Amino acid sequence: MSGYLWLKFKSMFQRILSAGVVFVCMVLAGGRALAVAKAGVAPPRLVITHLTGNIYVYTTWRMLGKAPYPSNSAYLVTNKGVVLLDCPWDTTQYQPLLDSIAARHHQPVVLCISTHFHADRTCALNFLKAKGVATYSSALTRELCKEHHLPEAEHVFVHDTSFVVGGYTIRTYYPGPGHTRDNIVVWLARDRVLYGGCIVKSTEAPDLGNLEDASLADYPASIRRLIDRYPNAAFVIPGHLGWTDVHSLQHTMDMLRERK
Repeated sequence: MSGYLWLKFKSMFQRILSAGVVFVCMVLAGGRALAVAKAGVAPPRLVITHLTGNIYVYTTWRMLGKAPYPSNSAYLVTNKGVVLLDCPWDTTQYQPLLDSIAARHHQPVVLCISTHFHADRTCALNFLKAKGVATYSSALTRELCKEHHLPEAEHVFVHDTSFVVGGYTIRTYYPGPGHTRDNIVVWLARDRVLYGGCIVKSTEAPDLGNLEDASLADYPASIRRLIDRYPNAAFVIPGHLGWTDVHSLQHTMDMLRERK
């Protein structure tokens, strides 16, 4: 093969390889995450995907059994700093997340809101506090963190609360027990984004997942409240697996009905 043809072939191969890597990252972040995990494709450690406006979804993984399992969180960029909705599940990605946000947006992380007490929502709280980030959760979440010897938020709120950062309003809402007794959601009204966390199951989810701390008798009514309260949500972000399908609330309700 001539030198010219070799360079052309090499350039084409690199483009194909690069496109493949980008495709896998996109699939793992928001698309067919379950199928990719089952196929044995090793995920990247951290994927940040633009959702809409100044809102981004970021995904980290941990091994569950023999397969990597994704955990979705999100952040909002404002001119007064960045607000995290939950934290990385992968403990190696705490600092890389902050570094990536600083490099991409030239803003520090100033606030983190945890949506329930499980480790995939709270494990980075001590790290964030040490970095000067104001950490918040509901009072019930902090109580459960204490009970289960998990990191606790520095600040708590008792009732549904609104945070205003850089002109953006971030509203928390407690729909009632479901995945856990304390699970809350976050509503970003400007962009009609419902950050559901783990009370909401992805349309990729084949079942209701971890029910160890669930309140199954209350779960359907809590999901019904979310469906009724946010009928016009443009995006619904579940705690795990794919998040591009807006019908995850109804999918969660359907699985709860089938369980009876």
